Amino acid sequence: MQDILPIFRLWKARTGWMAAGIILSLLAVLAGLLMMALAGRLTAAAVVAGVIAAPVLLRVTGVARVVLRYAERVVTHEATFRALADVRVWFFSGIAQRLAGGLGLARSGDVLSRAVSDVESLDGLYSRILVPLAGAVLVLPVLVVVLALHSAILALVVGVLFAVSAFLLPVLAARATAAAGERLAVNLSNLRVTVLDAITGLREVRVFGAEGRMLAAVQAREANLLAAQRDVAKSARLAQLASFLLAQAAILSVLVGLGAPAPAAVAAAFLTIAAFETVGGLPRAGALAGYAMAGARRVRATATAPLTSADLDEPQPLPRDSTLRFEGVRFRWQAARTPVLDGLTMEIPSGSRVAILGPSGSGKSTLAQLALRLVQPEEGRILLGGVDITELKATELRSRIALLSQATHLFDDTIRANLLLARPDADERALWAALDAAQIGDMVRALPEKLDTWVGEGGYRFSGGQGRRMALARVLLSPALVVILDEPCAGLDMETEQAFLSTLNDLGRGRTFVLIAHRLLGVEKLDRIWRLSGHHAVAATA
Repeated sequence: MQDILPIFRLWKARTGWMAAGIILSLLAVLAGLLMMALAGRLTAAAVVAGVIAAPVLLRVTGVARVVLRYAERVVTHEATFRALADVRVWFFSGIAQRLAGGLGLARSGDVLSRAVSDVESLDGLYSRILVPLAGAVLVLPVLVVVLALHSAILALVVGVLFAVSAFLLPVLAARATAAAGERLAVNLSNLRVTVLDAITGLREVRVFGAEGRMLAAVQAREANLLAAQRDVAKSARLAQLASFLLAQAAILSVLVGLGAPAPAAVAAAFLTIAAFETVGGLPRAGALAGYAMAGARRVRATATAPLTSADLDEPQPLPRDSTLRFEGVRFRWQAARTPVLDGLTMEIPSGSRVAILGPSGSGKSTLAQLALRLVQPEEGRILLGGVDITELKATELRSRIALLSQATHLFDDTIRANLLLARPDADERALWAALDAAQIGDMVRALPEKLDTWVGEGGYRFSGGQGRRMALARVLLSPALVVILDEPCAGLDMETEQAFLSTLNDLGRGRTFVLIAHRLLGVEKLDRIWRLSGHHAVAATA
């Protein structure tokens, strides 16, 4: 329950909708019980007094049950959709804080599975479990009281059978499928990871003729998923069978216990049938609850993982000065690995243009992550304007420092929407100024829809150089005074790379520009060069 309770707490804001759904469900259950009781009485006594009134009441209760059941479906589905939306917002907020620097060691397919399938597995907690349980709590005393009017022993027997079917059997089914539900969630995630990986690398798969191997890997994951689904389905069928047998035993007990088919006795028998029908889906829902529990556990584990860098209760105000200083910084990505940086000390003055060079794995990109407080150093500290960045609010720090990485993402939206990500309140003049500064304004003006042109997934409608300039325009639109360019020319040809670096030279002063690269082409205008070597930063001449 420690995994489910946080989900229920998220749903407090939807209490009104959920309560309305439960109330409508209870009214529909009562209408159904009354309808069946009247139907039984009418069937057993077609010519007794009250026969004229019975069909009228039967018609009224039948219509009421249909209307109430429809209203209950509408309200409970609306409540479920709103509740799941709250879970997704909470989940995204959690991963936005914990995976701010990218997925890192997490797998994109696994995160997608948790955001989609695991969240969707929670929809049955309310509509398939809570709502029917509320009905069971209402039906049990009604059933026992009505049967007690005929026989106390019969009421006790049927009441026990009903309680086992409605309360005990779902719990047993949930426990029996807990392991299978966990396997189902994990195997679904593994299948998504494999398929996404195969689709993402489809070009390489075709080039190296590995279609058969990738297909075999997908089929193996699919077989594991189907096996887990079969285990869950088997438990669900057994639970449903047990529920059916309990219902038949209860009906048989009523028929034997009441004896002669008097109108009241037949009404009680019909009432028993209706009562067991209201909870007939609970055992199956209990069997599926194991999957929902696993989904809740996986969602909660991702959304509430420990923060790598949390804000202080009383953070320091953002300093005016933007000088960035690393003092004795030591950092490693995993405890078992050697440090990427060890005792690194380096200062980047406000308003300067600095290059940081070094081979792959030397820690250049790590410096950018550290400066943005996406990761925490083991030792040492990082200062912005003389203030330790751990004492600053993370959102304010990131408003001062912007990053253009080698894998900067353009969203499948318009140019305008992609730019406004950096500054939502920017007017059109500011957007054009940023595009002109990145030397791509003329190209955008030539497009038929200009700023409202769709860029496509990952910016595929534009060349690599054009996409990189749009990303630069987005960075320049932000209010950041420190701009870190992490391998901004990666993947570009030599001519495009030279043109892009020349653009950086034309950017106005007043901001700090930090260029992270493997090498320089000689066209950059720099104030200082740092080289990373042996986990340290060594000053070099420009």
